[in-house]
Amino acid sequence: MVITRDIHLRMQGHTDVEDITALVQAVVAESGLAAGIVTVFYPGSTAGLTTLEYEDGVVADLQRVFDEIVPPQRAYQHHLRWGDDNGSAHVRAALIGPSLTVPFVAGRLTLGTWQQIVFLDFDTGPRARRLVVQVMGE
Repeated sequence: MVITRDIHLRMQGHTDVEDITALVQAVVAESGLAAGIVTVFYPGSTAGLTTLEYEDGVVADLQRVFDEIVPPQRAYQHHLRWGDDNGSAHVRAALIGPSLTVPFVAGRLTLGTWQQIVFLDFDTGPRARRLVVQVMGE
């Protein structure tokens, strides 16, 4: 069986990080499926999904590293072509990727003790975001 749902978020951009673990777990629980996989996908090119220990220190470290390896103030070809200011957002999103798949057993995500699912918004301002969550299993 396959069940598809949306999660809607309001994000601030500038490497805003949101823990969405409980939202994804709720979709899995609502599905009524006992075992399978859940995929979370962002249909866009300026944000991404990963897992991490969601605590202030790790979030700040991750934001700092992104600023170091993909600085927002750099001159990006994307800016020249489109007149945009979010070239760094596109590069950061490409490094993280738009989706994440997690197995679940007995209706529960199989995440580690200190592992949460996070959505990272790299764009240059606040935006409404839609994530597609697809649960597959039995």
